[in-house]
Parts: sequence; structure tokens; C-alpha cells
Amino acid sequence: MSEVQLTQFSHGAGCGCKIAPAVLDSILQSEIAPSIFKELLVGNSSKDDAAVYDLGNGTALISTTDFFVPIVDDPYQFGRIAAANAISDVYAMGGKPIMALAILGWPVDKLSPEIARRVIEGGRSICEEAGIPLAGGHSVDTTEPIFGLSVNGIVTTDHLKKNNTAQIGDLLFLTKPLGVGILSTAQKRGQLEAPDLTILIHQLNQLNKVGQLLGAIKGVHAMTDVTGFGLIGHLMEMMEGSNTGALINYSQVPVINSAKQYLAKRLVPDATYRNWNAYSKQVGFEKGVDVMEAFSILPDPQTNGGLLFAVDPLAVEEVVPLLLMNGLENHIIPIGKVTEVTEKRIMVAP
Repeated sequence: MSEVQLTQFSHGAGCGCKIAPAVLDSILQSEIAPSIFKELLVGNSSKDDAAVYDLGNGTALISTTDFFVPIVDDPYQFGRIAAANAISDVYAMGGKPIMALAILGWPVDKLSPEIARRVIEGGRSICEEAGIPLAGGHSVDTTEPIFGLSVNGIVTTDHLKKNNTAQIGDLLFLTKPLGVGILSTAQKRGQLEAPDLTILIHQLNQLNKVGQLLGAIKGVHAMTDVTGFGLIGHLMEMMEGSNTGALINYSQVPVINSAKQYLAKRLVPDATYRNWNAYSKQVGFEKGVDVMEAFSILPDPQTNGGLLFAVDPLAVEEVVPLLLMNGLENHIIPIGKVTEVTEKRIMVAP
């Protein structure tokens, strides 16, 4: 079991196996008129992280599901990472997770039940860190190993954060560095150095608990987590939903230090090109930006990525202490700001 390499049993890696944005849009189109549920505060009408249902007592139920194929080889770590990624959707809405159910797809003819047990144990350990029970689940026999969670959470309705409510003038913050997709691709191809594997696993294990605290700040106008569509894709969803634009200061975008050395070897996830093709027509670059490097960094598919949030400049003095108290001292500088829509919805400055 110690020698198993789970990534060799999957075609993708973590959130990089998401269906392409254009294909997903086609799948979600329907000729059936949707029913109206007045209690549904967030649903399919927006590209948000979770569904939210008003319970009518000043609180709302958050419901989400997320699962994927292995991003690392170790079964226990795969379970932890997939669980942390799923729970992040609740934090991204400003909520508190309360319960999870496991989703397991397992190729029983290729991988032993003991390995699947380690995956579940990893998921359970992250649920313990989040203070919630892994209360059950469902499993099926599949051709690739798949694991994730269905997670429920609660939120005070006036603390609910959506991804389509950014306002012009807001400052943009990101709570984790980019580069997860690059490092995981290097691992899948047998070229990731041991110290960088430690860095990768450490980041992938980190819960986005600060999202619940940010939910209580009125000046945090919009929030989402950065996953398979990369920073550029999830920022685009936020800006399109809010009918705004964005100016990104590329030099302020946090990136895992070693990621660029793997870029030099062209260790780029296939999903990076997919993401760039989906969003590039709406992205412009100012003089001085290394466009080729930015092409590989900004669309890099993240798994359990950081929280991207838009905050009123007057509320930054409330936000920074929370970031510092949660060990996010490297993420207290804004990466950009929300602007009016221009010819290009997102502009990237040096």
C-alpha cells in the first residue's frame, strides 16, 4: 500500500479534472423553465460555490458537494485534500460547516479496499479539524479513484457572502499562493522534488476557516474560493456576476516560490490551456507584464485554493487583523481592485 501511486490511476489531478467552462455552460442550459423558490437565496442562477436556503429564522442552510480524482499519490493525503477542498465551499460563503457525507468511487479491480479505507480516514481527519462529523456517505465501483464530500453548513443571513456582489472601488485579496496545478503536474510526471512535495501537501491541507470570520465583516462585499478554473476564471465569474471589471497587479499575486522552476521545464497542466482559451478574450495586459509567464500562472488550476474576496477600502482595517491572526501575514496586500467594465473585463498590470 505504501508504494501505490494514485495519480497514475487518474487522467487529471484534483480540481484540474473539472469539465471545461464552455462545456459546463452547455450542459447546464435547459429549455425547462425553472421553478421559483423564494427561500432559495443562492442557486443555479449564479456560478457560486454552494446553494443557500433561507431557514426563516435569521439563518440559512449552505449545501455543497465537491469530489475529484487524486492530486497526490498518498491515499491518506488524497482524502484530506479532497475533504478540505469540499469544506472550503462553505467557508467561501461566510458560513460554518456542520456535517459532511463521503462520496467514494473506487476501481475495486485495480486498488484494494485497504487503500480506500486510508482515503476515508484522511477525509475523516480533516472533518475533525473542521469540527464536524463525517456522518455517512455513498460509494460506487468506478474506473478511476474518486473522493470528496457533500457538506452542509449554516450562516447568519446577513453574513452570507456571494461571488456576484463586488462593488467598484473594492480591493481584491487572495489568501493562498498560486502554483498548485504546476507542482501537482510535476509530481504526476515524476519530476517534483521532495521539499516541494512537502510544500504542496501542506498548502493543499489548509482549511479556509478565515472565510467564516470574513463573513461577519459587512465591508467584505463578495467572496469565492479559487479552484479548477484558476485565479483568472474565478475572478472572471466574480466580475461578470457583479457587472464590474478588475485591475490585477501581477507582481502582488502570490505564487509558490518553486513553481516557476517547473514552468521552465514546461510542466503545465492541460487544464491551464483550457482555462486560458475560455477567458483570454476578456483579459488584457499592460506593458511590462511577462505575458507568457502570466499565461501559465493566472489560469493554473488550483485545488483547495485560497479565498478571493472583494472588500471596501474602509473595511481593510478590519480584515488585516483577521488575516494576521490566521497566519496569513503574506496575504495582507491587495492583489488588485474592482473597476468599471472596460474593453477587457480584466486588465493585468505589472
